[in-house]
Amino acid sequence: MISKRTSLKLVAVVAVAVLFMQGLTSCNSAPKKANEKSAEVKKELFIGLQLYSVRDDMGKDVAGTLKAVGESGYKFVETAGYGDGLMYGIDPVEFKNLCESNGLQFLGAHTGQAVPTEETWDETMAWWDTCIAAHKAAGVKWIVQPWMGGSAYESLEGLKDYCEYFNAVGEKCNAAGIRFGYHNHDQEFTTEYEGKPLYDWMLELTDPEKVMFQLDLYWIAEGGKNALDYFEKYPGRFELWHIKDEKELGESGKMDFASVFAEREKSGAKYGIVEVERYNFEPIESCRKSMDYLKSQDYVDFYE
Repeated sequence: MISKRTSLKLVAVVAVAVLFMQGLTSCNSAPKKANEKSAEVKKELFIGLQLYSVRDDMGKDVAGTLKAVGESGYKFVETAGYGDGLMYGIDPVEFKNLCESNGLQFLGAHTGQAVPTEETWDETMAWWDTCIAAHKAAGVKWIVQPWMGGSAYESLEGLKDYCEYFNAVGEKCNAAGIRFGYHNHDQEFTTEYEGKPLYDWMLELTDPEKVMFQLDLYWIAEGGKNALDYFEKYPGRFELWHIKDEKELGESGKMDFASVFAEREKSGAKYGIVEVERYNFEPIESCRKSMDYLKSQDYVDFYE
């Protein structure tokens, strides 16, 4: 039989051992938590802004507007002001340098031309040659056409003409090391041919090697479709997202961004770009509030 004194000694030994092990665990885990916290502090979101969001300001003061965009926390821009080899009337390299002086990378652009006829094909392709060269000089990674003419919405044949045209433009862009893509609105989902939305036809008629898609998360919802269904059916095709709400991000309460971000990898999205088309505040303030909203959401995971 174990004596009372022996029992007390055993209890004491066990207690010391437990405290010792807890000390080891504490010593080993504390630095790890500190390191993790440090890493989280250093990791900044890498989110861009479509400059159509501040279109009026860009028309008045390019330099001042880019400065405000950089100060709002955005890391890169996507332009909507190309013409005649210039970006907002500025030489492409000068525009790139102006962006970088304000902490912004110039990564993408919105521009385009209507589908050409057989007679105007060469002229339109020459326009694209100039456009692509200008963007390549600035180091742009993608060019997106954000519209199609009426013929695409009038017949399947009209849409097929656009898809063939986009494949040709995409081939030109590929040769310059630039990705070519298409940006949707709601009409691509509400227009149907043979019982299938126009957007589905586009995904199936374009070559994935030549044409990627910039999915506008707001407009697909307005078109009555669910982005998650498209990620499932056409995985990897949506290399860019336009992160948008009715006005400022989070303003409407209608957008379920969390579920969409949960499937980002399946979608193929590499970059997230905020676009604000309508406002409750001055445009730059609405853009700032939208960036602050993304920073407050744990599910947002676009990093450089």
